[in-house]
Amino acid sequence: MFRLDKKTVLITGASGGIGGEIARTLHRAGATVALSGTRIAPLRALSTELGDRAHVLPCDLSDLDEVTALPKQAHEAMGSVDILINNAGVTRDNLLMRMSDDEWASVLAINLTSTMRLCKGVLRGMMKARWGRIVNISSIVGATGNPGQANYAASKAGLVAMSKSLAYEVATRGITVNCLAPGFIATAMTEKLTDEQKKGILTQIPTGRMGTATEIGAAALYLSSDESAYTTGTTLHVNGGMAML
Repeated sequence: MFRLDKKTVLITGASGGIGGEIARTLHRAGATVALSGTRIAPLRALSTELGDRAHVLPCDLSDLDEVTALPKQAHEAMGSVDILINNAGVTRDNLLMRMSDDEWASVLAINLTSTMRLCKGVLRGMMKARWGRIVNISSIVGATGNPGQANYAASKAGLVAMSKSLAYEVATRGITVNCLAPGFIATAMTEKLTDEQKKGILTQIPTGRMGTATEIGAAALYLSSDESAYTTGTTLHVNGGMAML
């Protein structure tokens, strides 16, 4: 159950804590993985850790030409792209009344527009194969909002609506399109929070703890598997009950 033998996966943001763990989980399940991101050293380290069936494909998602080229590069490296994990994302937080046009536009461009382009880039091959999985990493903030993150929340909510629309369009072709929305996950980023900040966050989470990247990886594995064939157009919330949606 939940095996991905002979499947190929393109993962963006693979140099981060969550993206790296998704890559490890899918690779352990038998998949060949293409690791994409802007930080080449961590990508190479992860590729070395995984060994066989791992390819490094750097890409700056703010660069239209690089985004357009990435699905083609992944196809050349692996022979196909059966599964696309759109995990990469950025934040440029500010109160909306102070937010610059660039702070708004850059977050939407990377988090939402580049995801749309990558989806378009892999769809033809998936439709020809009559099998495909697209998993777009949203966020709890896309459902609840968060002060100072109007741009980020809008981009993540946009992913959900886009994924539902695309799921309708390709459902008869054996392709599923879903979102995975993490809550607070213990990563290098959350380690920078003060003890007081962490304590405040934990009071909002019914399970009383932050999630782990391994738990996000497991959810991504399910949405990437044959067993999820009847699950499409949905958002899987992994947030410890912080928002019961």
